[in-house]
Amino acid sequence: MTGTTRGPNDPRRRERILDAALDVIAEHGAIKVTFRRIATAAGVPLGSLTYYFDDMQHLLTEAFTRLAETVSTRYGALLAAAHTAQEAQDAVVEIICGKVWGTDRNLLLSYELYAFAARHPELRAVMRSWMRASRTALAAHFDPLTARALDALVEGFSIHNSVDPRPTDRAEVAAVVRAVIDRPRAADGAATAQDGPGPAD
Repeated sequence: MTGTTRGPNDPRRRERILDAALDVIAEHGAIKVTFRRIATAAGVPLGSLTYYFDDMQHLLTEAFTRLAETVSTRYGALLAAAHTAQEAQDAVVEIICGKVWGTDRNLLLSYELYAFAARHPELRAVMRSWMRASRTALAAHFDPLTARALDALVEGFSIHNSVDPRPTDRAEVAAVVRAVIDRPRAADGAATAQDGPGPAD
């Protein structure tokens, strides 16, 4: 595929195009992205885009994959650094309340990915990979059902707090995270059996 080839005189041009594509998506929305807008934002000739990417769908898939990998790396690093149950809980709170997304731009781009994937099934693979990475990082500390619940909590709080005039503060978030972690587990048998064995809390 042409998308796997790098130009000999500008080895970072492909990455610049992907970053520019994300900038254009953040400014105009994925539905209004064009090759010309991306080329202008990247400062490259228009023909460069078709040299690296087969079509717009290929380019957007690669750009959203780049976003997912960036956020997943930050997400995973915080959980990997946790060595106790309390540190793992604190890491989840930090993911929600801190700057794991990096910038408001990245959060906006995640909204664009959700909406675009809903209309383009091929993009759902990027979403699934992102969710899988998040749950795998959580599963190092929590059983599978708790990992799923916490992952959904991270997404929900991040979205709500970005638009809520009174965002849920860190102490309140910590209380909710603790409630999810400490929930009764008597009814979890079927769900955990379906998900497979998980690490002990």
